[in-house]
Amino acid sequence: MKAIVVILVMTLLPLTVICQVDQKSVKKDTNFRVVTQQVPFYPGGENELVMFFYKNIKYSEEAKAKKVTGTVMLSFDVLPDSTVANIAVLSKVGFGLEEQVIKLLTPLKYAPGIQNGEKMKMNVILSVPVRAY
Repeated sequence: MKAIVVILVMTLLPLTVICQVDQKSVKKDTNFRVVTQQVPFYPGGENELVMFFYKNIKYSEEAKAKKVTGTVMLSFDVLPDSTVANIAVLSKVGFGLEEQVIKLLTPLKYAPGIQNGEKMKMNVILSVPVRAY
């Protein structure tokens, strides 16, 4: 009987040592942050933004004569103060329409992106349909 107890102790003792956790390696101040993210958006909505471009873009006489249609695609950053910066043209239509869209976009204010409760600089890609009739 003593032999069985000694054998059990000898086999179970190493297992209990292996299962212990080093308390120094466990972080006591573990924080779980809720990450909520809001992408930048035009306050009036995408439809209102497209209508703004539709009503305010000025087409050149050459674009009107050729009845140019297409999509100007832009990439830009919305800064934490709601301003637009770093505008880059991704796809062109020609006839100066990209410059017109950039001219109209520059003064606009967007709702900034929010991550972890803080306003952040985020990139936006915008497609603006153009029709010179």
